[in-house]
Amino acid sequence: MSVLGRRPAVVVFLVFAFAYFFSALVRSVTATLSPQLTQEFALSARDLGLLAGGYFLGFAALQLPLGQWLDRHGPRNVVLGFLAVAVAGCAAFAMSQGFTGLLLARVLCGVGLGACLMAPLTGYRRWFDPVSQLRANSWMLMTGSMGMVASTLPVQWLLPQFGWRPIFWGLAALLLLAMLLIAWRVPGWTRPADAAEPAARSSYAEVWRDPYFRRMTPVGFFNYGGMVAIQTLWAVPWMVRVAGYTPVQAATNLFWINVAMLCTFWSWGLLVPRLTQRGIQAQQLIAWGTPLSLLVLGSIVFMGERWAGYSGWLWALFCVSSTFLSLAQPAVGMAFPSELAGRALSAYNLVIFAGVFVVQWGIGLLIDALEALGWSTGGAFRGAMAVFLLLNLASYAYFLAAKRP
Repeated sequence: MSVLGRRPAVVVFLVFAFAYFFSALVRSVTATLSPQLTQEFALSARDLGLLAGGYFLGFAALQLPLGQWLDRHGPRNVVLGFLAVAVAGCAAFAMSQGFTGLLLARVLCGVGLGACLMAPLTGYRRWFDPVSQLRANSWMLMTGSMGMVASTLPVQWLLPQFGWRPIFWGLAALLLLAMLLIAWRVPGWTRPADAAEPAARSSYAEVWRDPYFRRMTPVGFFNYGGMVAIQTLWAVPWMVRVAGYTPVQAATNLFWINVAMLCTFWSWGLLVPRLTQRGIQAQQLIAWGTPLSLLVLGSIVFMGERWAGYSGWLWALFCVSSTFLSLAQPAVGMAFPSELAGRALSAYNLVIFAGVFVVQWGIGLLIDALEALGWSTGGAFRGAMAVFLLLNLASYAYFLAAKRP
């Protein structure tokens, strides 16, 4: 393993962060665009959930081969190939004339942007020391939150001037710029001397069998994946259809939700290395912090329209309190040797983003089903969120009860 010096490490981080910023913007922009897309294409809640989840379906589809490619070919080569697909996806979305075209383009975007976090995390596992890895992971997530912030009010301000199609053409151009920066500044991959070729081509069996990985799987799928599903889609329809916000008010609140997430991940980047040095591990922080998110979600479900005016604050508190789960991802990567890091990180990323897809689409299906049964709009949203809460409780209980490695 060749640890980079401070200056080249900072440059590598900034280049990867630039690409991940736009990856997060593309991922979450459907929440801001949901009122316009719903009106223009007459989308139901099920359609909207599937459209937003299509990104995560494409994202999850290639995570397993992605891990093997990262271990074999290195972050730079892999992420450049993936970003080329993302550029095509953004262009296809800008040209789409119907729901099917939008959905296929979103899947293509998900496929193309699927390496924007796993590639740098795999590189950090080899190029950074352990403390810097934890800090870099949190600050990469902070960068993602900056992208999500940019997907809210800035996009809302641009919509009356340009419309949503030119925005996606602009995103395609910026992703091309990210490709040029990565090709210029990110070092190539050198296989460790002790990593034999058969090991690099091995299956994921060693990852799936690991007790630590299995313990972290349900909370990654439902709790953390579900939080991303709320942040990137369902917070806005809740504020518009349950709390009665205008689209601009909802986008403003989503802006502050993402600002809160940005500040939280920045704080984790400062705190986690210090806590780790004091012997406080990721699983302890997850065990202590997850009940906060469950309590907030329960309050949202129970109070419903009665706390409509506080919906933005409550969803912000839910997302912030769910960031304890973000600590699981670097912990999983560091639990495996560096030659397995790509596969371990990609496998866990698959768990998380499969959860995002299932929760995003599942909530939409439940809302439509409950409304078809005669429930009010507010009641249908609360019923769907109540099911989500029960799944979160069950996965957290498994995390506590699972055998600790």
